Amino acid sequence: MKYRRRIYYSAEQRAEIWDRWQRGESMRSIGRVFDRQSSSVFSVISPTGGIRPLDRKRGHVALSLSEREEISRGLSTKQSLRAIALQLRRAPSTISREVRRNGGLTGYRATASDQAAWDRALRPKLCKLACHPTLARAVSAKLRRKWSPEQVAGWLKRAFPGEACKQVSHETIYHSLYIQARGVLKKELLAHLRAKRTVRRSKHASQKRNGNGQIKDAVSISERPASVEDRAVPGHWEGDLIGGSKNSYVATFVERHSRYVMLVKVANKDTESVVTALIKSAQKLPRELYKSLTWDRGKELADHPRFTLATDVDVYFCDPQSPWQRGSNENTNRLLRQYLPRGTDLSVHSQAKLSAIARQLNERPRKTLQYQTPAEKFAECVASTG
Repeated sequence: MKYRRRIYYSAEQRAEIWDRWQRGESMRSIGRVFDRQSSSVFSVISPTGGIRPLDRKRGHVALSLSEREEISRGLSTKQSLRAIALQLRRAPSTISREVRRNGGLTGYRATASDQAAWDRALRPKLCKLACHPTLARAVSAKLRRKWSPEQVAGWLKRAFPGEACKQVSHETIYHSLYIQARGVLKKELLAHLRAKRTVRRSKHASQKRNGNGQIKDAVSISERPASVEDRAVPGHWEGDLIGGSKNSYVATFVERHSRYVMLVKVANKDTESVVTALIKSAQKLPRELYKSLTWDRGKELADHPRFTLATDVDVYFCDPQSPWQRGSNENTNRLLRQYLPRGTDLSVHSQAKLSAIARQLNERPRKTLQYQTPAEKFAECVASTG
């Protein structure tokens, strides 16, 4: 049986691997730089879950190698510990402890003592979640409800203002999930995150998909009123279809002011089925809370005049290949993939099930709403309509 030779990277090469990974390059492209397989890059990145380890640095008050050499020379010339401390401008107790723990007056050696101090500094330090089990349990519970680490951190900050022991940053949560050596959050919780990855990916690696279509009499998004753009007034929605296997689709809607989500079951992607489903859902809302709809260039809304005639809702279309112009809806569609994964048959979900998923999403706090939930924000809009 033939075994492959173990590959070792130098410190400089490892630093370059991490630099490229943080810039969003793939493992395959990084491997090509070093003429090696992507698996060798994975061996560097995976132990810390794709999170770059901090560079080790000596504390500014720690004894340096040059100071330890002065201690060694002083001991060899029979100087007292107090005299050595005075020469180095250090406390006598500092010199005494240093000599005592590293061989004593006769066995002290500068290089060996410096290496021993560097090795002792590797002692594990507990993170905040390890020190506060109650906080760790609260975080785990929210992650199981498919909240993102950032949402969990924001909710804690809002729920427990001024109580630092009950708050934790989203980066600490990510570190505890991806660096399993910490032993705080279970690895199974990774399955509840939106991105099902074994290593954390740089934000620069994200790519957006888009599409286009030809829509007759389409009103461009550039003609949309300014009041829609600034999100100050409720009642303006963004919409799209997300697809699954076996030609199954679900229509998704997001209200721009509150980020409130609605999901609508559609029979298929043809414009008659989609527009009929949209009309039915629009009639469930007060007129004040459904004033406009912004869609991409998908042909499923080719029959948009029938929708406007039935609902009195204006329809605007994004520019070709510019789905980012419906940013709230694009972001929501990514969140929904936690509940409606790609490649699964979406037709098995009833409207009641879709409404339950939307309700769960609407009860998740949002950073853009100062960690209010879309449900709370939308309820305020409903109350204001009287």
